[in-house]
Amino acid sequence: MKRIFVPLLVACATTACAQNTKPSNADIAEVRRIETVLSHDSMQGRRAGTPGSDKAAAFIAAEFKKAGLQPLPNGGYLQSFKVLRPKQTALTATLNGAALEAKNVLVITTQPDLKVSNTSGYNTVTIAAGESIAEKATAAAQAAQNTVVFVDTSFANIFPRLSAFKRQLFAGGSNVVFIMTAVQPQSYEVSVQHTFDETAMANVVGILPGKSKASEQVIFSGHYDHLGIGKPVNGDSIYNGANDDAAGITAVIMLANHFKKQGGNQRTLVFAAFTAEEVGGFGAQYFSKQFDPAKVAAMFNIEMIGTESKWGKASAYITGFEKTDMGAILQKNLQGTGFTFHPDPYPDQQLFYRSDNATLARLGVPAHTISTSKMDSEKHYHTVDDEIETLDLENMAAIIRAIAQSSRSIVEGKDTPSRVDTKSLR
Repeated sequence: MKRIFVPLLVACATTACAQNTKPSNADIAEVRRIETVLSHDSMQGRRAGTPGSDKAAAFIAAEFKKAGLQPLPNGGYLQSFKVLRPKQTALTATLNGAALEAKNVLVITTQPDLKVSNTSGYNTVTIAAGESIAEKATAAAQAAQNTVVFVDTSFANIFPRLSAFKRQLFAGGSNVVFIMTAVQPQSYEVSVQHTFDETAMANVVGILPGKSKASEQVIFSGHYDHLGIGKPVNGDSIYNGANDDAAGITAVIMLANHFKKQGGNQRTLVFAAFTAEEVGGFGAQYFSKQFDPAKVAAMFNIEMIGTESKWGKASAYITGFEKTDMGAILQKNLQGTGFTFHPDPYPDQQLFYRSDNATLARLGVPAHTISTSKMDSEKHYHTVDDEIETLDLENMAAIIRAIAQSSRSIVEGKDTPSRVDTKSLR
């Protein structure tokens, strides 16, 4: 028998329907269908860089194609990239003609053999005593240009922590050399060798082109990776990740179908399923590098919406609620529905910085994560018991409907959220 698919909110073109977020039976059935596939044992927990992850990516790509989204310029829905894990095998360095100890030099590179000197034409940055080493070092590490950073010796206790920047790197990235010194650098020379373990990864991205404001983007995202296979617990070794974050990807797929059906998006809509969130957020970081942040009007990152929030049904929270007026816009669009978005109730956990919205938010984009996860008592979080049977699928469908309704004025180009004050993130 031929299956008939009813798109999310297909009957919600009327004003009356817009006054509630109660899902239809078709909505709930679609949530169940997508969740069942993504959280199935055959996906092997979807750990980034594994066959299970590849299988999940292929499923999501097929769903994007079926929804009628446009592929990437490469002709497909996979946004492929490589992550390199470096191992330093040799390093020699001099400053003003004197030898430097290796512990006072840190090199971030994806080149096996690199030599840098004061004649190499690199940009130079100085982190003086009393300045913010975190801010300036992060800016240098993320810059698109080759850079040498001279770090004052007052940061000797912190300097080793900068090695976090080189744990895993994107292939083809810029070179950054950190040198800790108490003397004025007149000349310098650094020679370093690395070997690399390489892992191929891919985000899944589909596009719904806009009309009058096509150069502006609104992003709907979640991460499809999880923890994979671990030590058996009561005979179960697969971390299925039904809530974390197959729930978010289910929402992204259903929203793609909804907005394609509606056809009223003046801004270009980008639907993204990120890989490698659980191992460092590399998928979102790579994805974010492909955009001009000034042209991203908003980002709806969706994570763990499969259980009730601390306020019960018909509610969710927005991380970084106070940092832009995006939450206020969403609430305005939900007036009369009975659904409420709340500020993040777990500020001590710094959730705004911990999910895939963070990279673009740090660049000023009103990029927020929507969630219901009770982070102080979510008993299935990162356990083998995070399976579809633990989810409230009806409430989850209602949340997806609420996201669709609340975002409509932004999608239609009628509202533009205020930007994140990047100074507040430092």
